[in-house]
Amino acid sequence: MSIDIETHSDINIRLGVYKYVDSPNFQVLIFAFSIDDGPVEVWDLTKSDLPQYIVQLILSPDVLKKAYNAQFERVALSKHFDMKLDPTQWQCTMVQAMELGLPASLGKCAEYLSIEEQKDTAGTHLINYFSKPCKPTKTNEMRTRNLPEHDGERWENFLQYCGQDVVVEMAIDKKLGVLPMPQSEWDLYHQDQRMHDLGVKIDTDLAEAAIKMDEALREETVLKLKRLTGLDNPNSPAQLKEWFHSQNFPVETLAKGILQGYLDNDIVSGDIKQAIELRLQLANSSTKKYIMMRDATHTDGRMHGILQFYGASRTGRYAGRLIQVQNLPRNYMKTLDTARSLVKAGDLEAMEMIYDDVPDVLKQLIRTSIIAKDGYELHISDFSAIEARVIAWFAGEEWVLEAFRDHGKIYEATADQMFNLGGVDKVSSDMRQRGKVATLALGYQGGVGSLMAMGALEQGIKEEELQPLVDTWRKANSKIVKFWYGTQRQAIQALEKGGVVKGPKGLRFFRKAGFLFIQLPSGRTLSYAKPKLELDKWDRPKITYEGQGMKVYYEKQDTYGGKLVENIVQATARDLLAGALLRLEEAGYDIVFHVHDEAVAEVKKGTRTIEEMNAIMSEIPDWAEGLPLGAEGFATDYYMKD
Repeated sequence: MSIDIETHSDINIRLGVYKYVDSPNFQVLIFAFSIDDGPVEVWDLTKSDLPQYIVQLILSPDVLKKAYNAQFERVALSKHFDMKLDPTQWQCTMVQAMELGLPASLGKCAEYLSIEEQKDTAGTHLINYFSKPCKPTKTNEMRTRNLPEHDGERWENFLQYCGQDVVVEMAIDKKLGVLPMPQSEWDLYHQDQRMHDLGVKIDTDLAEAAIKMDEALREETVLKLKRLTGLDNPNSPAQLKEWFHSQNFPVETLAKGILQGYLDNDIVSGDIKQAIELRLQLANSSTKKYIMMRDATHTDGRMHGILQFYGASRTGRYAGRLIQVQNLPRNYMKTLDTARSLVKAGDLEAMEMIYDDVPDVLKQLIRTSIIAKDGYELHISDFSAIEARVIAWFAGEEWVLEAFRDHGKIYEATADQMFNLGGVDKVSSDMRQRGKVATLALGYQGGVGSLMAMGALEQGIKEEELQPLVDTWRKANSKIVKFWYGTQRQAIQALEKGGVVKGPKGLRFFRKAGFLFIQLPSGRTLSYAKPKLELDKWDRPKITYEGQGMKVYYEKQDTYGGKLVENIVQATARDLLAGALLRLEEAGYDIVFHVHDEAVAEVKKGTRTIEEMNAIMSEIPDWAEGLPLGAEGFATDYYMKD
C-alpha cells in the first residue's frame, strides 16, 4: 500500500512531526493510496471518514505500507486513529533513496532519477494555504484557517497534488527496486522508529529558566555596551564597527573567531577590549537549543524524532534533528548540580558571584536538560576510540591493535611508536598531545592542514613541527598508508575493468546500475552515484561521483583513497553501533537516543548495572573477528559527558 497524506496543524512542522500532530487542531485532510501499483485513489477526509476496508488495510500486519518520509505518514495516522501504528509494517522510500546517496527531497529525487512522473511544483502554495493557519484580515473575514469551501478550485488542485505524490513515490520505488535495501537495514529502521516513538525526557523547567536567565544577561550586557559606546543600538554590527573606527581600531568584521583572536593575542586593551568582551558575550547566547527543547517537547514531557535514520547518506550514520544532539556543547564543570539548581531557581546574582562566565555555564547545562523520567536513570555507554580501532583493523596495523588489546592508551602508544620514547609510561603530556592530534587528524590521508584544523597550533605544537609530524606518523602507520592507496586502486579497478574487486576484511568494490558500490564486512554497501574516472592535473586517474555539495544540492565531487577509507571506517563504526542498538533492545533496554558511537538508555534504578550495558555494546559480531572492541559508560540522572 503506497500512501501519501495532507494534513493541517497550527504547530510548525519545523518542531518535528510528533509535536506537529500533538496539537488539538491537527487533522488529516486528504488520504491518497495505491494497492500493489494499481490506480491511485484519493479520499477527502473533510467530507467523510475513510471506509472500513481502507482502515483494515492500514491496520493489517499483512499489508506493507510504503511512503516517502514514512515517519510522517505513520505518526500522523497514529494520531488520526488514536493508536500507535507498528513501524515493522512500514518502509520508507526516502530512506531507500538516501541509502543510495540520492537526494532526500521527493521532488529532487524524482528529478535526479529522470523519472517520467514528476512532483507537482504547485504543492508549496497549496500547503501554505490549507495546511497552515492564515493571518486574519478583513478580506478573509478574520478567519485563521482556510477550508475547502473557501476556495473550491484550489482544494481540487490539492486533492490532485496528493494523488500525484503517490504516483511519483511509486515511480521512485519502482526505479530503486533494482537495488533493494537489505532486510537488515529495515530492521534497523524499525528500531530507529520505535526509539523515536518512545522519545526522551526533557527538563523543561531548566530550559525555561535558562531562557529567562539568558535574556536577563543579554539585557544587562546590552546596557553595559550602550554605556561604554554611547550607541543607541550596540547590537547593530554597522554601528559597532563605526564605533571601533572612531576609537582608531578599524575592524572589517565582527566574526567571533576574529574578535576572540584580538583578546587571545593581547592586541587590545581598555574600552576596546571591554567592548569586544561584551560583544562576544552577546554572541555566546545558548538560547536556541533551549528554545527548541521547550517548544518541541510533546505533551508527554518528551522530545521525539531527534535523529534522522541514514541522515548521513554517504556512510549511513544518523544525523541530528531539532536539538542536534551530535553538536551539543561539551560540559567540563564539576558543579553541574549546583549550577542546575541556581538556574532553575532563577538566581542570577548567585550565578554571577560563583561563575566568571555565566553564558558559558548555560551552554554547558544544555546537555543536562535531557533527563531520565522519575524512578529511572540514563545509562550511557560509548565505544572507546572506535575509528582508530576500525582503521587499524582494516589495515592490519598490529601495533595499534595490540595497544587496544593491552592498555588502550592509544595516544601514548602513538607517540611512543612515532618517537621511540621507551614505552607508554614514559610519554610526557606534551608528547601525548602530539600523539593525540596526529591520531585524530591524520588517519584519512590528512596533512599539515588537517593538523591545523584539529587545533595543533593552539595546543602548543609549532608550525615548523607539523610536516615532520605528518611524515613521522605515516612512517609509524605504514599499513594504514598502504590501506589508503590500496583502496583507491581497488575502486579505480572496479570502474575500469568491472567485476568484483576484493579488499581487506571482506571489502568488495563493484559497479552496478550506474553506481560504484563498496560492500562492507557487515554486508551493507556504500553507494556513489554516476561514478567516473577522469584525469587529475598530474594526468593520473581520479574518481568522481555525484553527491550533495556545500553550495548546490547535487554536484560532481572528487574522492580519493583517504576519503574512501574515511567513509568505510565511519560506516563500519556505524554498523557496529547499529548492531549494538538491536542487541540492547533485544535485552530489554529502552534506547532513547544515541550520539556518534554512544548509546543512551533509560533504565529503572536498581535493576541493571552499567557493566551489563558495556558488555552488550562490546560484543563483537562475526563479521568483525579480531577487532578489539571496547565500551565504557556510566549512569546519571541527566545527560552529560563523564
